[in-house]
Amino acid sequence: MSLDKHIEKMLYSAEVIADRVAQLGSAVTTEFSGDSEPPVFVGVATGACLFLADLVRRIDLPISIDFIRADSYGSGTVSNGSPRISFDLKLDVTDKHVILVEDIVDTGNTVSCLIEHLKLKKASSVSVCTLLDKPSRRKVHFKLVGEGKFYSGFECYAFACLILVLDKHSVQMSLLWAMAWTSQSSTATYLTLAY
Repeated sequence: MSLDKHIEKMLYSAEVIADRVAQLGSAVTTEFSGDSEPPVFVGVATGACLFLADLVRRIDLPISIDFIRADSYGSGTVSNGSPRISFDLKLDVTDKHVILVEDIVDTGNTVSCLIEHLKLKKASSVSVCTLLDKPSRRKVHFKLVGEGKFYSGFECYAFACLILVLDKHSVQMSLLWAMAWTSQSSTATYLTLAY
């Protein structure tokens, strides 16, 4: 399957994205290097999975990783505005610094729901690290917890989709589309597209 015919415009090359992920990793490392308690990275399943893997490879700290799932898209491409937790954390985040890792922050509904959920679990701080941020679509302006920070890879103003090319024959489309994936390689290259 050739991807070229589906690409209208490449917004960010794989190298640009890798550099930005490295910068995010460095910023998080600097921010938390003096803390006695290492942060807990919470990936929002399943869209943030590969971004989380790339990000934590760039963190020079001891860390813990867990996953949470909040459903607001169902099998469609538009958020229904009422996210619900469908898979919860296994780790106890009481009095811990949590970094919530998202593939995209769009309306803010899901991230706001997750922040409130982590606040109820008594996290001492909640930061958000997202690969793509779409502030122009924000409907809910979420409040971070404690000393939480907002780390953003790229701001997107056009309707965009992230395609993770796993190899020449398999593709994972994770943003703003219903999830469909095949995995035949452990090496991912990010291509961000607008259409």
